[in-house]
Amino acid sequence: MNILEPTPEHARRELAGIADALSEDDDLVVAYARAIWSCLVEPGDRVAGALIATCGPVRALEIAVATTGGAEAAHAAGIELGELDKARTRWHPRRGDVAERIAAARRAGARLVTPEDHAWPERVADLGPFAPVCLWVLGDVDALGASCPAVAVVGARAASGYGDMLADDLAAGAAAAGVAVISGAAYGIDGSAHRGALAAGGATTALLAGGVDRPYPAGHRDLLERIAAEGTVAAEVPCGSSPTKWRFLARNRLIAAMSDATVVVEAGWRSGSLNTAHHAAALGRPLGAVPGPVTSASSAGCHRLLREAQAECITSVADMMELLGLDNHAPGAVPPGADQGAGDLTRILDALSDRSARSGHDIARRAGFGPEEATALLGLLELEGTVERRPSGWVRARHRAAATLW
Repeated sequence: MNILEPTPEHARRELAGIADALSEDDDLVVAYARAIWSCLVEPGDRVAGALIATCGPVRALEIAVATTGGAEAAHAAGIELGELDKARTRWHPRRGDVAERIAAARRAGARLVTPEDHAWPERVADLGPFAPVCLWVLGDVDALGASCPAVAVVGARAASGYGDMLADDLAAGAAAAGVAVISGAAYGIDGSAHRGALAAGGATTALLAGGVDRPYPAGHRDLLERIAAEGTVAAEVPCGSSPTKWRFLARNRLIAAMSDATVVVEAGWRSGSLNTAHHAAALGRPLGAVPGPVTSASSAGCHRLLREAQAECITSVADMMELLGLDNHAPGAVPPGADQGAGDLTRILDALSDRSARSGHDIARRAGFGPEEATALLGLLELEGTVERRPSGWVRARHRAAATLW
């Protein structure tokens, strides 16, 4: 049987272990058709997106794999017949890749999530015909469609210590307030954002430019495995796909679309994170940028966003919460369940000295926390101005009241 024939029997066999939560034949056929589509197209293929939106994934696939015809459907989708014929020439050579891509997903333990699933992230609908046809996921599938607010924290790969520190602190603060942190798992700011969210015990999603079975960058294999274990790793390209320059750019639109706001922590004049920022602006999502020293080339892109893209100036977790429209949940307010959080912060303060700087490990030991948890809490207190970080360690900040912890 032709693997491109989306029959219930074939769909059930091919999607076993990938989307076996589906029981209705129609749902299986639709999911299988979308899986095939993800193998045939590059991310953000407008012709495919318009055809699927108009005809549905199954009928659109029948038109796609045919060699002729489809004029009526193309017209209804706002596609010129010549565009459809040209699209077929780029789709058809990939028909032989479908079986191996699905087999690779099964080997990796990836799950298929489609717009018909309850776990689908509804925010991506704002991309219109450029929206993904499906997502391949490792980890917590349900987190994708969660109703909690989400913020994209992105920036330079070649980040400075200043940028890494702020990305970690901002992500930890957001995660502690129940905001999901979304980024691209790259070196630099992305990695620090994921680590900050994980250290705070919050939700984080890594969106990859290649298949979820191909950790990239390779140096972040351990980080991606941890995100898959405690959060979510997702991609719109199928397993076995390599990351390419185009796919990184296309992935950026997804980071922006899946978030309620985007914050650029550190970026050079031509940083790829500016591409994410521009997608966020085009989608009408709030955009923030963290300022840096005016002499720093690493912050030139952020200053450019502040000047040219009317980005909001982000200097604290409170600023980021306000950007999200959640200022009532910023530090200074008391969110549900904050009593325990305030108690944790008090324990950290009790472990600090007003005069002698203490190391993070020493503070963790005194307060009874693990090192990563203590670092995240110290970051929150630093953003509040309650503690200060010095070269030799941490001290309580002088001339600041410590009464307001949340």
